[in-house]
Amino acid sequence: MRFDTKIAIVVRADLPTWQRLNMTAFLASAVAGGRDGVLGQPYEDGSGRAYLPMFRQPVLIFGASGEDLRRTWERAVGRPVGVAVFTDELFSTGNDEDNRAAVRAVPGEKLALAGLALHGRRPDIDKIVKGLSLHP
Repeated sequence: MRFDTKIAIVVRADLPTWQRLNMTAFLASAVAGGRDGVLGQPYEDGSGRAYLPMFRQPVLIFGASGEDLRRTWERAVGRPVGVAVFTDELFSTGNDEDNRAAVRAVPGEKLALAGLALHGRRPDIDKIVKGLSLHP
């Protein structure tokens, strides 16, 4: 099935594995919570046990250098897509309020980007992530 929209997460490849995985989870939650229509219906097993819904389409994870991540951010903020940011400072904060304050304290062009989540029309996302490789 080909979807009209695309979900992409871009993480800085030089970070430790635990940080890339943790950040991917946080960025995916931003798309799930902030974009209408991305979640499917709840699941149920053969015993009638209910499970939470998941994205209704694949999520592509890309690895990037710091420079590539900055270029991706610049492309994204100029297009009509949903963007979530994860900055280096968020690895040292402990709650949502401090996270938002850490991002708010820095102009966009100076954010120390660790990762991004993107959701939007397929052609827009394809142009934004052009040149990036899928995360190994």
